Amino acid sequence: MKTRMMLAALAAACAAAGAAVAETIVVNDQVQVRESQVDRPKRGSTMSEVEKHFGAPVSRHPTVGGAPHQPPITRWDYNGFAVFFEHDRVIHAVATGG
Repeated sequence: MKTRMMLAALAAACAAAGAAVAETIVVNDQVQVRESQVDRPKRGSTMSEVEKHFGAPVSRHPTVGGAPHQPPITRWDYNGFAVFFEHDRVIHAVATGG
């Protein structure tokens, strides 16, 4: 049950990832979108490529999934972004507030 909830949270985060490449802000009651200036890994990069380019992550979360029909998903947190891997490949890199 806990794994199912974690996968649901991951799915929600991945669904929002497309919107995470830009920052939505309100200025004088007007909504504006500003492109994020945070350098993030590209989709398809390997774990070793990410670590070589960005260094060791601040934290590595335990892998979830891995059962049939549920690929293993791993999350690494860096300052300013989080990286989601399926097996050893980047599927999303999401800007965070940190």
